[in-house]
Amino acid sequence: MNWEAEKNHSPSGEADNCGEKTSLRLQVFLAHAGIASRRESEGLIRAGRVTVNGVTVAGMGAKVQNGDIVCMDGVPVHPEQKFHYLAMNKPPGFICSSRDPQGRPLALELLPKAIAERLYNVGRLDYLSSGLVFFTNDGDFSFRLSHPGSEIEKEYLVESTAPVPDMAVEEFLAGVTIEGERYKALRIERMGRKNLRIVLMEGKNREIRRVFSHYHLHPRLLCRIRIGTVKLGDLPEGQTRPLLPDEIAALSVECQTARALRHDNRKEKT
Repeated sequence: MNWEAEKNHSPSGEADNCGEKTSLRLQVFLAHAGIASRRESEGLIRAGRVTVNGVTVAGMGAKVQNGDIVCMDGVPVHPEQKFHYLAMNKPPGFICSSRDPQGRPLALELLPKAIAERLYNVGRLDYLSSGLVFFTNDGDFSFRLSHPGSEIEKEYLVESTAPVPDMAVEEFLAGVTIEGERYKALRIERMGRKNLRIVLMEGKNREIRRVFSHYHLHPRLLCRIRIGTVKLGDLPEGQTRPLLPDEIAALSVECQTARALRHDNRKEKT
């Protein structure tokens, strides 16, 4: 890792009072080491599985300096030198996680065996859903895309077990509150009595399934076919492909544009 670059460009890199050392938040360091995303790394820290210079760290806020020895489950970890960016067509019946107490199959197990680096999923698809998921060992890339403010569109094809009433579509578009949580689709295209094409912006956990359940509906099929400008296309289920440089750049531009718009909106309000 280029610690000097982190100090100059990363919001998580900080210089000490002498200006000679830099530090990173521990969860950021773990993400750069390809252990897990920043959010999942926080869970590993809370579980007491991470040590810094032999001392177990169980709380947030810990920093790592250049030269510190960081271990996960007793094994030293180091920042990645080679980054991978993969798109997967996740089949139903696989979970997006680094491990599962119930022993269900992991989407990670479908990644190419030739990749030596440890990858993790960017965002999630639930166990029964299928479609496009990104995998990487680049913590910054994962953080940009996973941040709620990234405003990356996600598009889904949904087939219901029963006809979807117009009221459900209209209320989902207008915004519906379920158990204190507000869900709102960006666009919905009706493709049949039971079939919808739904575009979400924020993509909260199990959003479509929760909204369907609210109207006593159940998705027979739920497939994500697009994230931002990247489309699932004809990628077979269970297979992966590298993201193209243009796709990676376009996703970064989308995130930057969303941040700029939020900044401008805040300025207008003040």
